[in-house]
Amino acid sequence: MSVALGLALGAGLLLVLSPRLWPASPDGSARARGLTASVHDRLTHAGLPGVSVSSFLALSALVGLASGVLVEAFLRVDGAALAAAATGLVLPWAVVGARSASRRRAHREVWPDVVDHLVSAVRAGMGLPDAVASLAVAGPALLRPAFRDFASVHRTTGSFAVALDELKEQLADPTADRILETLRMAREVGGTQLPDVLRGLARFLREEAAIRSEAEARQSWVVNAAKLGVAAPWIILALLSTRSEAVAAYDTPTGTVIIVVGLVVSAIAYRLMLALGRLPEDRRWFA
Repeated sequence: MSVALGLALGAGLLLVLSPRLWPASPDGSARARGLTASVHDRLTHAGLPGVSVSSFLALSALVGLASGVLVEAFLRVDGAALAAAATGLVLPWAVVGARSASRRRAHREVWPDVVDHLVSAVRAGMGLPDAVASLAVAGPALLRPAFRDFASVHRTTGSFAVALDELKEQLADPTADRILETLRMAREVGGTQLPDVLRGLARFLREEAAIRSEAEARQSWVVNAAKLGVAAPWIILALLSTRSEAVAAYDTPTGTVIIVVGLVVSAIAYRLMLALGRLPEDRRWFA
């Protein structure tokens, strides 16, 4: 426990002195805003747009603290408590990341249907605001709430541009950005080529989704191997913790160092394996 208290005291002193050691700069503020926007987009992708970034960070800290305290209370091993606290700290991020990836895959499959519906609505003579608003009823069930909000904002403000901006903010999806910016340009500039452009976009989205699904299926073994490789040593450590002699061996400075080094190595190896198996994600160029 003394090791944990010492680390907490050192972290507190570092936070107190950090404004003098590393003074804020405009570039740093811009990076902080970019990080906040990135976390907000991830929460939105995970279906949690109502959760603020500060609340999410506080939840992560609370889960990490609770995990460390529980393990310390049951095992009385400082190193295991530190490992549990670190795991609890990143657990909410892992859950949000998994939900975000799952919803991204689901969205990727339905966007071509959205574009097809827009093409049909435009060819039927509907205006662009009405065509987009009709997706609240006829669109994919996964996206209907967002398009209902679009219809509500458009009725309230009467501005297609404002409603599109609100919809882009709610969806926070690069594919949605491309579709909505195409509609914005068509409304502002005009022209008769919008159905052809949308049909070409739908064809491209279907081809991209098929190629990506095949690549993800081939790369899935890399991700699964990374998860298994990281979990196995800690499962063994948990089993060893049921024996009093193992607990006594790890409840020493040497044991604490071994656990902390193992945690760092596991984290680095896991991130490396994920980086090798991850496919590049589209960026929001029109955010």
